[in-house]
Amino acid sequence: MRRVVAGLCLMAGALAGNGRADVKLPAIISDHAVLQRDRAVPIWGWADQGEQVTVSLADRSATVTPDAQGRWEARLSKDLPVGGPYELVVQGKNKVVVKDVLVGEVWLGSGQSNMAWTVDKSRDFPAEREKARFPMIRMFKETSGPAGEPKLEGKGQWVVCSPETVGGFSATGYFFGREIHQALGVPVGVINSSVGGTPVEAWTRWEAQKDLPELKPLFESWEKRIAAWDPAKAAEQHKLAREKHKVAVEKAKAEGKTPPAAPRAPVDPKNDTHRPAVLFNAKINPLIPYGVRGAIWYQGENNAGGPNAKNYGLQLRTMIADWRKLWIATPEDFAFAWVQLPNFRKAQEKPVEESGWVVVREQMADCLAVPGTGMAITLELGEANDIHPKDKQNVGKRLAQWALHSVYGKKEIAPSGPLYEGHAVKGSEVVVRFKHAHQGLKLNPAARSGFAIRGSDGEWKWGNARVDGETVVVSHPEIQQPVAVRYAWADNPVATLFNGAGLPAAPFRTDRGK
Repeated sequence: MRRVVAGLCLMAGALAGNGRADVKLPAIISDHAVLQRDRAVPIWGWADQGEQVTVSLADRSATVTPDAQGRWEARLSKDLPVGGPYELVVQGKNKVVVKDVLVGEVWLGSGQSNMAWTVDKSRDFPAEREKARFPMIRMFKETSGPAGEPKLEGKGQWVVCSPETVGGFSATGYFFGREIHQALGVPVGVINSSVGGTPVEAWTRWEAQKDLPELKPLFESWEKRIAAWDPAKAAEQHKLAREKHKVAVEKAKAEGKTPPAAPRAPVDPKNDTHRPAVLFNAKINPLIPYGVRGAIWYQGENNAGGPNAKNYGLQLRTMIADWRKLWIATPEDFAFAWVQLPNFRKAQEKPVEESGWVVVREQMADCLAVPGTGMAITLELGEANDIHPKDKQNVGKRLAQWALHSVYGKKEIAPSGPLYEGHAVKGSEVVVRFKHAHQGLKLNPAARSGFAIRGSDGEWKWGNARVDGETVVVSHPEIQQPVAVRYAWADNPVATLFNGAGLPAAPFRTDRGK
């Protein structure tokens, strides 16, 4: 079957218990919604078994009958006229009218706190608020909490963009949507389904990842936590922690110091936002099969800080493939792009510095091998002391540049910064090739080139670099037999290489697997 169906029996029981059930729609299909153009738009909901349900919009209609569980799904014509506003009318034993519906482009925005980060916390909010007069841009925020089992119904509402509302929008989602809207001149809807501090496995269906050998230790650790959960013991420990915290707060006040944060209330591991699948269950499954052009993803910080950083690429590829499967979509039908982790923490000192942050960046770049995907390189948009960079305008813009080039066919727009394509050792120099040079590579002047080079003795040194067409030639006067080059290989690296569109190059290494 197309999607996860857990909970249908409960729904059917509720319908039967009412005797006569009114036609009901999911939260995502509500006033101010944006529907995806050029698609057979899915409209679904619940009603009495055997009841005829007719869905109409802009002189197009479809009639369906609910299944044994009371669920129905209609598909409207692919040629729905772009624009609006329209009324979506659903007629069964009762009539439901969804008002102010637009037809245009729809994208799902998901991930952790940097996707959840709102416009009012971002750079230049007063000016952005004043400019936010875009009634054809709407955002739906999925507000359901985590769930141990897949849910059929979510929570939330569509909100029209205005100076009064934009502050609560996902900043990355809004700035992405604004670029798309202004470039294409069509309505844009962004679905914001994100939760701060969460790992990729929480957003991936349980069945899609549970049998992956690489994730076996992860799943075993959760099984142990769930088995060991004792609510009474947890409540007693929390009570003691609160008493200690109260004492610590009084002491801090007396000493003129900042009081410590209050201890968090205990959470059943089954509903912990870090547990595999709990956010998919609550915040993605209820959205399926809503028509979308694709998804944008800003996440990875949580996984970079854990023991599974090396598996991030596997996890991201698994999630993308499964979402596409559940939406019954090909890569061409369901585009997917993510934000590569920006610079963060202490500035780079050594030519090469290893960390989970660096590993996840590389894993993200590897995933570009998946068809229909893209990556916004944000290497210089981060802030050393804040994991939540305020410049979400350029994050959204870079995601939109990829979409405009790769999804909407505007080939004059650079889809990305330079990406490593290959290299060759020529005497004492290493010549590195790039794609997406877009009007020529440029090296910004800096005390360090950003490139590190290693000789046969295994020692890394800061390299000298020069641009030659769509290549960069790296060398060092003390290295006559170079064996490898790395670029921007640190949490907060020296980023000097850009293309003609001003987009930064992604970090890379030529010695992968050596």
